[in-house]
Amino acid sequence: MTMPDADKSVIVLFEEQHRQDVIALWKNCGLVRAWNDPDKDIDRCLSVGASRLFVLIKDQTVIGSVMTGYDGHRGAVYYLSVDPAHQGGGYGRKLMQQCEEYLTALGCPKINLFVRKDNEAVHRFYGDMDYALETSAAFGKRLIPDD
Repeated sequence: MTMPDADKSVIVLFEEQHRQDVIALWKNCGLVRAWNDPDKDIDRCLSVGASRLFVLIKDQTVIGSVMTGYDGHRGAVYYLSVDPAHQGGGYGRKLMQQCEEYLTALGCPKINLFVRKDNEAVHRFYGDMDYALETSAAFGKRLIPDD
């Protein structure tokens, strides 16, 4: 259920003027890791046709963002973030609904997303939105280092 505060915000497509605010948000939310350059992640997202970076604005301030995309098989969600001072106001749910609507309009049948194993609050958040923990193991291999 969306809380009233979320109704006073607007979701827009990322524009270059948002870059530093979005990166600062990701850092404030603990999403940036040494092996991922957030500038490069934004550039990569913007270079792929079916990828979008949505930015949540309230009172002319960036308070949330989410990166999503579709590869023709599955949709993906990354960097879902809401400023800690605004968490619990329905903003994360609003951003996820934006992703779901965008991906559904592309004909995407399913969303995959990754949550760190120890982030129990986020596990509950997605569970409350009817996402289920799956039994697949995630493997990864870095092809291009960001350093």
